[in-house]
Amino acid sequence: MSHRTFNLFSRHPSVKWAQRSDNLFITVQLPDAQDVKLKIEPEGKFFFSATSGVDKIPYEVELDLLDKVIVEESKASTGSRSIQYIVKKAENKWWSRLIKQTGKPPVFLTVDWDKWIDEDEEFTSKGAPEAEMGDMGFDFPNLNLGGGGFDGPAPEMDDDDEDDTEDENAEEAPSAEKEVPSASGEADTKKT
Repeated sequence: MSHRTFNLFSRHPSVKWAQRSDNLFITVQLPDAQDVKLKIEPEGKFFFSATSGVDKIPYEVELDLLDKVIVEESKASTGSRSIQYIVKKAENKWWSRLIKQTGKPPVFLTVDWDKWIDEDEEFTSKGAPEAEMGDMGFDFPNLNLGGGGFDGPAPEMDDDDEDDTEDENAEEAPSAEKEVPSASGEADTKKT
């Protein structure tokens, strides 16, 4: 069966993304993914394929990212509900979109509002996705890539992202008052 025939029968999993000036955060939402294959190339080619369910239904995503990436500094993690990627950008700059394609993005591709911050808030935000994802378990350069891109099965990892994030977020909610320096340099209490 050729690669082209496989495309005719495969489906697209939901893909969410967010960014910082130096990294992309790409999450492929596919519960119980099996036979996961990942490939990222320096030119910005992103390829994902896997099967899911008892019937081993094939899923596939192929994206042309907007710009170049550094494969050796990119990481991935496979959990029970999703596969998460931190992709290092070749240049530290904000992208206007994830993919080269202009116009309306594919229906399976959406913004990950849980990880998204605005460009002007990058260095003032406490919620860095890198910290949430921890040590993801494997680096692309340590997987015998041979010239760029990971092209093989992804290691399985426990998905310790439980549904307790609402409780954690409630505890971290900012207070209604904060000290703001006045013109004289003294701290004034200001309601926010």
